Amino acid sequence: MNKIIKKGRVITLFLLSVLIISCQDDVEEGVPVDEIVVLSFPNYFPEMTYQSVPLSKNKIELGRRLFYEGKLSRNNTISCGFCHIQEFAFTHHGHPVSHGIDNRIGIRNAPPIQNMAFLNRFMWDGVIHNLDEQAVSPISAFEEMDSNFSEIIQKLKSDPEYPDLFKSAYGDVEINADRILGALGQFMATMISKDSNYDKYRQGNYTLTNSEESGRILFEQKCSVCHSGALQTDESFRNTGHYYNPQYADGGLFRVTLDSADFMKFRVPSLRNIELTKPYMHDGRFYSLEAVLDFYSDGVEDNSNLDLVLKQNGTIGIPMTEQEKQDIIAFLKILTDLSFTTNSSFSEF
Repeated sequence: MNKIIKKGRVITLFLLSVLIISCQDDVEEGVPVDEIVVLSFPNYFPEMTYQSVPLSKNKIELGRRLFYEGKLSRNNTISCGFCHIQEFAFTHHGHPVSHGIDNRIGIRNAPPIQNMAFLNRFMWDGVIHNLDEQAVSPISAFEEMDSNFSEIIQKLKSDPEYPDLFKSAYGDVEINADRILGALGQFMATMISKDSNYDKYRQGNYTLTNSEESGRILFEQKCSVCHSGALQTDESFRNTGHYYNPQYADGGLFRVTLDSADFMKFRVPSLRNIELTKPYMHDGRFYSLEAVLDFYSDGVEDNSNLDLVLKQNGTIGIPMTEQEKQDIIAFLKILTDLSFTTNSSFSEF
């Protein structure tokens, strides 16, 4: 009997040693344990709309690598990060519209990438409804990256690092369009701007100057119908009286719906980090906040589908004195979040 027990113990120890070696081999083969990531944001933010959860550390890291990867473009020269520069809240600073491969010119200003996990629609015309699908547009657009997923997948498969990165994120080395887009979506979902002086004010940790407080009150009176909530956008589509620019031939929402009532309607953008994201408007026509407010006070064009908030009491536009404009700008500047623009989690490696 004792010999049988001893033999059983030997077999058990042998099996345990095999399991331990097997686990060690898995780790050595590049299958580290992934970690679930839970996003943190203030309680006055809207509910998250991003559905591809749970987020994971390895998928987010893969998305970060892909965001700065030139291989996503046809000639390997343009990455998402080329037009979305972190220092400027992920906008194409100084360029009125996007620049793509072979120095091709787009038709729209590159919008900032921030707090996208809380939005319902994306792009200036709202044609994208899912953050995981957002990158399809710039990747496939002739004026931007002019690529396709068949080519991208082959390039990533041939790269010495990406098969292991996909294995770490998804459990095996398969590279496909859904996984590429999902990783990019998870990375963009983490880009939360929430540490501006405005947020400190909301949390009772910042005292507004007289000009900022005056600007806050004026903003609530004159701007918050469209730029509402913690993100300063109601996500609506509005014709705000801009002239049609034949150079870009962009009718806004009309390009999606083909409904004449939607001509020159564009999605109301968030105003967070607005100080850093010039030039402004869908085609980058204004290079300063002063020019934007001058337009709303004196430059709005009346037309048949001009938004009703811009023609009230027989007045076209938003009446503002020069002092009121300066106070509103003082308030807008407290929406700047420098910690967001320097966060190493979003930076190119």
